[in-house]
Amino acid sequence: MLRRLLQPFWVLLAIIFLIEAWLWDHLEPVVEKIVAWIPLREFKQWLAERVDALSPAMTLVVFAVPVIPLFPLKLIGLWLLAHEYWLTSISILVFAKFAGVGITAFIFDVTRDKLLEMRWFEALYEFIMMLRDKAKAMVAPIKQRIREILRGDGEGWSARTLRLIARFRRSVHEAR
Repeated sequence: MLRRLLQPFWVLLAIIFLIEAWLWDHLEPVVEKIVAWIPLREFKQWLAERVDALSPAMTLVVFAVPVIPLFPLKLIGLWLLAHEYWLTSISILVFAKFAGVGITAFIFDVTRDKLLEMRWFEALYEFIMMLRDKAKAMVAPIKQRIREILRGDGEGWSARTLRLIARFRRSVHEAR
């Protein structure tokens, strides 16, 4: 009974987790392009050489410190939200989120091997990867159902409506 009541919560948590994972996966190439555009490739090489000389514990500090300056930015965003500056607040919070994930992905790429030398970090990393796989499995049927609805393959009024819209769009494009 309790499991059934908590199911929507777990699905929501899985979706949030997958959004974070998606951001991580998709911002890493963006960061790589920025690294190629700005002379960060040299910085990345320099940082990797310094990290190689550090202990795993100190590498953890290198991994954690770069996102600390974003915390005041998030506080400013929340203050603006509290004072009803909606657009500015949302812009700052979204920027801080993307910057935080991007910087973390960049630094994690440099520090990963050294961090994984710590058994507790490796166990945490494997646990997070397992949660990610579990979240994907939990959300997969929902994503499939949404795809079916959007393609118009399903049943019900929404699928029929989408099929009508798709047919109308095709007829408009064919008329051109």
